[in-house]
Amino acid sequence: MKLSSDDLLQRLQSLTADGVVQRWIVAFSGGIDSTVLLHALATSRSSIPVLAVHVNHDLHARSDDWEEHCSAVAASFDVDFHSVRVDAETDRGGGPEAAAREARYEAFLHIVEDGDCLLSGHHEDDQAETLLLNLLRGSGPAGLAGIGAIQRFGRGRLVRPMLGVAGPAIQEYARCHALEWIDDPTNIDTRFDRNYLRQEIMPRLADRWPAVSERLNRSAALAAEAAELLGELAEIDLAACGQPARLDMAAMQRLSVARQRNLLRRAVRLCGLPPMPSTRLDQAVQEVLPAREDAQPLVSWQGGELRRYREALYLMPPLPEPGTPPPELLRPGATVAAGSALGVLALHESGAGGIRPALAEAGLGIRFRAGGEEIRIDDHTRKLKKLMQEAGVLPWMRDRIPLLYAGDELVAVGDLWVSSAHHGVPGFQVAWSDGPVIR
Repeated sequence: MKLSSDDLLQRLQSLTADGVVQRWIVAFSGGIDSTVLLHALATSRSSIPVLAVHVNHDLHARSDDWEEHCSAVAASFDVDFHSVRVDAETDRGGGPEAAAREARYEAFLHIVEDGDCLLSGHHEDDQAETLLLNLLRGSGPAGLAGIGAIQRFGRGRLVRPMLGVAGPAIQEYARCHALEWIDDPTNIDTRFDRNYLRQEIMPRLADRWPAVSERLNRSAALAAEAAELLGELAEIDLAACGQPARLDMAAMQRLSVARQRNLLRRAVRLCGLPPMPSTRLDQAVQEVLPAREDAQPLVSWQGGELRRYREALYLMPPLPEPGTPPPELLRPGATVAAGSALGVLALHESGAGGIRPALAEAGLGIRFRAGGEEIRIDDHTRKLKKLMQEAGVLPWMRDRIPLLYAGDELVAVGDLWVSSAHHGVPGFQVAWSDGPVIR
């Protein structure tokens, strides 16, 4: 694809045709790619405002000089300019490249508003490198799809309009328009994987297969299509298996192993959990799904857990310890946090009945199970353990349900039961919000 201002604008209009665009925000590093992108957009016939945003990572001795250069270039293009300085912490895991990228995109998230499109200068060669990197990491179709042309980003969208443009076409555009750009010396440091591919591997591949970047981009497009189809299949299977956080075992066992794995990947993502490593995915399919009905197997990974109880699979963040009960008393008109990731408790007046007003207004203490608790239900004293079993309360949640006490008297169990010995009409109902799934 040859690059021109008209070509770029047409590509952008095609990618964003389904929504209103308020601003084009160019991620402007000052390198050749973002400089060409900014110039092509600034000289196009677009009536949409353009903003160049430079992120100063303060990782190089010339970082401030580069920021000044970007400001001057934006001014010469008659484009508004904004810079932001970030702290690229390297202790997040993933190395300096990943840290800088995370800090950069976090900064952009605070700038992008409703209707904004953040534009990056990724092009055909970047896509080819990304596919190879992900292939070497053992990625599946979603990873091999590489860089997407458009995706949701905070309150707006992230758009990459030059993905179909080869590196030489970008260089030719820069020469024709006498553009000046920054050459970051770290881009030739082959200690970084991407730079190693760019400097050492891609030229050799291009010597043998001159159209290697174009062909790899075609493969990425096919992988993206396959990933989309797998996503659609996962949605079909999910509709038959319940909700992402609670999957029906019987329905899942009717699926092939490949579809079970595909569905679990989708469910994990929809639950907002980090991707499940392949070893854990294998464990889930090979050990958890075939387990006995009375078993309670657990598969855990960084940031997520998969548990089975009876005929369902549950996906969730790692469970916190029950912790120390909150010291404050629960009274009408106030809320009390039950504990880490355990939601918030409140008391609401109800004409249908609930905790006797005098008890509620005096204040109720919050505790967790210690064992041996009893509660009076329908004028019969019941063991709390047995009551929870019969109600299908998830075993791992039974020690995490807040118990409300008046002195040493158990008055209510979360929002599940109120002791008949302490029930009144009218009374106060327990409201437990933002809590975990308990059954």
